[in-house]
Amino acid sequence: MRRRPTRYYVVKALEWGTLAFVGGFTMFPIVWMVMTAFKPVELIYHLNVLFWPTLDNFREVFSVRWAVGAKVLHSLVIALGTVVIAIPIAVCAAYAFSRKQFRLKRAMFQWILLTQFIPGVAIVLPFYLMFRNLGLLDTYTALIIVDLAIVLPYAIWTIKGFIDAIPEETEEAATIDGAGLAGLLWHIIVPMARPGILTAAIFCFILTWNEFLFALILTRTRVVPLSVGIMSFRLERGDLWELIAATGILIAIPMFFLAMMIQRHFIKGMTAGAIR
Repeated sequence: MRRRPTRYYVVKALEWGTLAFVGGFTMFPIVWMVMTAFKPVELIYHLNVLFWPTLDNFREVFSVRWAVGAKVLHSLVIALGTVVIAIPIAVCAAYAFSRKQFRLKRAMFQWILLTQFIPGVAIVLPFYLMFRNLGLLDTYTALIIVDLAIVLPYAIWTIKGFIDAIPEETEEAATIDGAGLAGLLWHIIVPMARPGILTAAIFCFILTWNEFLFALILTRTRVVPLSVGIMSFRLERGDLWELIAATGILIAIPMFFLAMMIQRHFIKGMTAGAIR
């Protein structure tokens, strides 16, 4: 058997070393958060790696005092409401940009994408003033409207890419068979672009679930989402890191599973698009 050159082992060692460093650097804060969430209060400021885990921190965040359960419900209502409204609008808009010809089509699509480059801090004040004058501060309506403005450009752009990969002959055949525009969208476009629609929906949910700036400015006490509620864990002794870590896990758990779903559907959609 021919012996491999020393250079091969050096390159492999560098590759594995780099992967180990990047993986450790990425996972360290996550591991530390998990450890802190399960630590007893008296060990929070100690560097103990070995300890007897406890669920007291999770019981505490769900107590009446901190009301994390209500904040989870608020986040779910806002995120699901945004997705339910955004995806049908995004599908229709993406189909129009993909299949229809109209004036200023290219400019309109570019302007939609350019809105993604506007920093939130630059537009939060106009939103605040508008909702204050309308009496919508600290309501689901205000947060859902703002989140729609955030997620719709991305959803339209993502779904359009999948619709572009659908052969137009399929639509022509359905039209010859008597399908109207609504039937065409529901029976042809939506099933064939399902991976892209699911990917867009999951990304919209993630962006809305994690949104912090607008939720911080536009809410007070009634509909505070989880991303803002995590700031409330503070007493005379300082920040309650054990409760912050426990709530951080609650925020991260759905993101982990949704990220796995995005990967599966995104790869499936790309493969289907390549085959078509």
